Amino acid sequence: MIDTLKSLPAAAALLGLSLAASPGLTQDAGPVASPFAFAESDMKAEQRKTAAAAREAAGGKVIGGKIAADGAWPWQVALMVAGRGVSPDSQFCGGSMILDQWVLTASHCIFMPDQQNGGYFQLDPSQFAVLVGTNVLAEGQGDLVPVAGVFRNPNYVGGEFDNDVALIKLARKPNANYQTITVPDSEFGDILDQQGVPTIVTGWGLTEGGANPAEMREAEIQIIDRDACNGAMLEARAQVASRPFSEAVDAFGLGNDDAQAAWQALVDRAPRPLTQNMLCSGTFEGGKTSCSGDSGGPLVVPLEDGTYIQAGVVAWGLTAENGGCLETAIFSAYTKVANYLPWLEQTIAQN
Repeated sequence: MIDTLKSLPAAAALLGLSLAASPGLTQDAGPVASPFAFAESDMKAEQRKTAAAAREAAGGKVIGGKIAADGAWPWQVALMVAGRGVSPDSQFCGGSMILDQWVLTASHCIFMPDQQNGGYFQLDPSQFAVLVGTNVLAEGQGDLVPVAGVFRNPNYVGGEFDNDVALIKLARKPNANYQTITVPDSEFGDILDQQGVPTIVTGWGLTEGGANPAEMREAEIQIIDRDACNGAMLEARAQVASRPFSEAVDAFGLGNDDAQAAWQALVDRAPRPLTQNMLCSGTFEGGKTSCSGDSGGPLVVPLEDGTYIQAGVVAWGLTAENGGCLETAIFSAYTKVANYLPWLEQTIAQN
């Protein structure tokens, strides 16, 4: 979880750079990678060692999100690679308890590229477990619960970002202190999807410098208008595309009117990065956002009675030039849970 304050102009400038270096969107390690494969291959452990050495050389200062209080966010769970024990290295995604044996997470956490045979495959329940009832990723903490079933939203297509929501059925009720979190219906979901609504994102994702924290972190952010987020990304992409477009105009000898018409058609046809199935949340100063490892975790909204409701699921964020998370990002995207309540209810009822 990134929690570094930056000015809006600096964040906007870096946004443009990130989009110039990549498609501008990433799901953890990238659009063609998976958080599970990252953890299973020991790449996460190697990255943690490198980051730890760099922090030690700098005096051991750890920059990152606020550490969550013990017992806070009791619905948050961690998805762990099976057979690896409990540690930051084996954690690859987050999730939330919505019923005693049901976890809400992101589809890209359990449906990933098949590097050997091509295409995509879904994780088998035997390949991972769910850690419940702890804020610390360490042996002896919480309850590591086996998985009985994995259910990907049928409209999610690997390599894309829409409909990024999934359910995990646990083999049993956890033997740990936890609470379930409520999800909103369509009407209430639209009320939450408004500029300025306060939100909180939690998880064990990478912090600045690529550190893998053992302690859960939290960041207070807010809903940002979806059109504003789309506009910022499209503007940055337009800046990237303008130079090769100008070269193409010159190569084809187009006049100003034809060039303008072609450019407008290109912009009009460009897909909006955030669909109606996504929430945009962050801060205008930038630097508070989710990162690798937070995927699938909850974005919650505090209610007036002191309770919380889950508005979103961590889906994707912006890419830095080095391929990691953009630490100065103004926002990240979250799957809008309210749009999937009928599918959630149907899947749970049938299984």
